[in-house]
Amino acid sequence: MRKRLGIISLFVILFIAFITIWSFSYQTGREEAYIPMENTSSTPVIPSETGVFRRSEFALDYSNMPIDKNHERTLKTYYKNRAYHGAPPTIPHPVKNELSMGGNTCLQCHHNGGFTEKFNAYAPVTPHPEMENCRQCHVPQHTETLFKGTNFPKITVPEVGVNNALQGSPPVIPHQIEMHENCLSCHAGPSAPKEIRVTHPERINCRQCHVLNNKETTDIGVFKRQSIQ
Repeated sequence: MRKRLGIISLFVILFIAFITIWSFSYQTGREEAYIPMENTSSTPVIPSETGVFRRSEFALDYSNMPIDKNHERTLKTYYKNRAYHGAPPTIPHPVKNELSMGGNTCLQCHHNGGFTEKFNAYAPVTPHPEMENCRQCHVPQHTETLFKGTNFPKITVPEVGVNNALQGSPPVIPHQIEMHENCLSCHAGPSAPKEIRVTHPERINCRQCHVLNNKETTDIGVFKRQSIQ
């Protein structure tokens, strides 16, 4: 009898251990894979790339979507809505209610895009729909309040097609990743400027081929290829 109870107790303990280990493994697997790196002089900071995949579900739709030649955006109109390169775009249309700006209003058009009959254009897709306080960064383009000019110099915008390391190699990323992690927002879909619209939106892992345009360089002297012995 004692032997039987011992065997039953052993199986109960093993079963409880199995449930505990499985539960721990399951909860650990649900955690985000990205681990922030410490910002030290020898360890560069790698920005989180989770935003790159936020709109991956639309990648194949963008790839198969016909281009509307009559309503294409251009880089000229893209930069016209910005005070300088890298600045948040201004709001080029009338604002119905200042107090309603945010997730309940702006994201109705700018979350997934789409054609708007009222403005006869495709609504640009925001790369950060989780930030719903839109007016914190975006201001109306036309205002009736007093405006005072500044002497801020214009920053030259990056040229398209000249920032490749080698002929035929993938172009580098000429802007910061922060607030722009969602590559498909600006580089795919009907609202993307035609000069920077990619031909392969289905390849959603953009950072696999495109790297940041890091201006920090180190002199390595004359490069010499080692001979193979």
